[in-house]
Amino acid sequence: MVYTKVPPRDPLLQPLTIKKTTFRNRVISTSHACGLQKDGFPQEAYQTYHVEKARGGLAMSMFGGSSNVDVDSPDVFSQLNVGTDAIIPHLLRFSERMHQEGAALMCQITHMGRRGDPYVQDWLPMIAPSPIRETLHRAIPREMDEYDMARVVSAYGTAARRCEEGGLDGIETLASAHLLGQFMSPKTNRRADRFGGTLANRMRFPIMVQEAIREAVGDDFLVGMRLTIDEAMEDGLGVEECLKAAEILKNEGLVDFFNALFGTMDTVRGLSEDIIPGMDTPIAPWVRAVGAFRREIGLPVFHAARVSDLASARYAIADGHVDLIGMTRAHMADPHIVNKLASGKEDLVRPCVGAQHCQSTYRPKCLHNAATGREATLTHSIPKALETRKAVVVGAGPAGLEAARVLAERGHDVSVYEAANEAGGQVILASAEAWRKDLIGVIEWRCAELERLKVPIHYNQFVGCRQIMACNPDIVILATGGLPQVDFGDGRDLVLPTWDLIGRHERAAPDVLIYDGTGRHPAPIAAKIAIQDGANVRFASLDSTIAQELTYAEAMRWRKEFLAMGIQPYYEMHLAQVERSNNRLKATFVNDLTNQLITLIADQVVVEMGSIPMNDLFDDLRNQAGNKGVTDLDALVAGEPQPLDGKGFELHRIGDALASRNIHTAVYDAFRLCSFC
Repeated sequence: MVYTKVPPRDPLLQPLTIKKTTFRNRVISTSHACGLQKDGFPQEAYQTYHVEKARGGLAMSMFGGSSNVDVDSPDVFSQLNVGTDAIIPHLLRFSERMHQEGAALMCQITHMGRRGDPYVQDWLPMIAPSPIRETLHRAIPREMDEYDMARVVSAYGTAARRCEEGGLDGIETLASAHLLGQFMSPKTNRRADRFGGTLANRMRFPIMVQEAIREAVGDDFLVGMRLTIDEAMEDGLGVEECLKAAEILKNEGLVDFFNALFGTMDTVRGLSEDIIPGMDTPIAPWVRAVGAFRREIGLPVFHAARVSDLASARYAIADGHVDLIGMTRAHMADPHIVNKLASGKEDLVRPCVGAQHCQSTYRPKCLHNAATGREATLTHSIPKALETRKAVVVGAGPAGLEAARVLAERGHDVSVYEAANEAGGQVILASAEAWRKDLIGVIEWRCAELERLKVPIHYNQFVGCRQIMACNPDIVILATGGLPQVDFGDGRDLVLPTWDLIGRHERAAPDVLIYDGTGRHPAPIAAKIAIQDGANVRFASLDSTIAQELTYAEAMRWRKEFLAMGIQPYYEMHLAQVERSNNRLKATFVNDLTNQLITLIADQVVVEMGSIPMNDLFDDLRNQAGNKGVTDLDALVAGEPQPLDGKGFELHRIGDALASRNIHTAVYDAFRLCSFC
């Protein structure tokens, strides 16, 4: 997509110079483990992911979330390996590509210390200032001696040299919760020697590291530290000590900037609420606190933590809270944010809804941008088709809206038909929970895009085969979703699907039993709604924990909610039967561990088992379709046009019209299919 440049009046578009490096604007992407490394190096997929953001106008990418400097800091979550000279050719190519697009490039380097995993890669014991177990990765480290320290200090310096030789503009070390931060914090440093006790002693090892780095790269190469401004936990680093630590580093001339964090990342709660806050937290929650730190420290300060919209980013810069603002997850949603801003098209930015899908094992996959992380095979800028075709899309949920958007961007003549009186499909139900309300942005943005592209959405239209055929279509996309699945033994007619409670078609009875057969959001949402209705709620799950299919952040939030609601679930049980019992309902479960039969009595049984496709329309159409409704999977996966025989229209199903899955898969179905129609 090409944008017309306008004069840069916006605070976000002002350049910034630190030493000899000039950043073209104030918007950056901060370090994160994007999961695209290959053999520990930033190869094609990794580079194109960042290069797309450079093409989109951002000032700088800080890549390499937790890039490891030494052998006993292993690859735990697909990190880079800066502990070998073999990375230098990749860095040279990477920096060349980013610089060609006008963006700076830096790398975060680290030793994870106790946050490593002793059972991966070379199976070495983890090291730390003190042998205190880490929560997330569960290592019990051995206490470092001075030989370990000398080795790691040297490894940091050598890793920094590799980054300089690779043509990068700078590096940052990661202190928060990693080895440097473990020495700084009294929570994790219990040493009684010259490296423990007072802050000056706890800073001794980090200073040694930063000195080795500075000696290796010289004064012109930018060196910073990603440092917490408050660990916000008992016995940890408080605001005053964090500031003193920063002042020590500044006064020694060892850092050119700080990348400020709040909290710590060695617990699920800290990682998902402090470091990478999601949609259940306020927008830009730590900006003012970071601003206070900046005013005291007097060095350039970077920051990122749910700065998901340009208004918040602009406030952070304009009010002097930060010098460079990280919009990392926002760039996963839309890598062209800055170019859209510069061309006066801020309203076209695809919003980050804070769903934290990008924190899942599928990172860096955005919930509703299918091209993110797939830049080597899919393009963010949709090319025009060689010929215009007539397309009919049935269903205005995320799959149908995305299909219509992509087809319209291709230049096709598109119409959308929706049976309900509004767009959204299951997303309307998903956003019913207060802390998930931002999900509706997935729908609102696409509806706005279709309005811009002049694609009509015909509401209250339960179309059949005859109406579709009357449109004389070349392409028919069925995004008709599904109906609630209720698949167990006897008594299916006695239960309610979660959709009825969430959609408020039914109210909760005094005593409600909820069965979760998916590990997704609907059952916990239904439980919360029932509690709000005044019901006594019991919860039985097929899985071994709440929300097992969700990201760690979402699952953590539901565990907190269940504790607050006083719900103690039954786990690893599958529903076998429901029957009437004295004007109530008796549900029989089988414990999957013991095969024991368990019966629970309730006024109401609410069931979540996903959805089953609505196939009636597809069955009516497929015999008239040229492809008989068959989507060629090889072509779909390869990113190629569907093979055509020249007879009849194309017919395809996407999203939950195929199978019960999540929003991302619905959008991905639509995007990769329709990008080649």
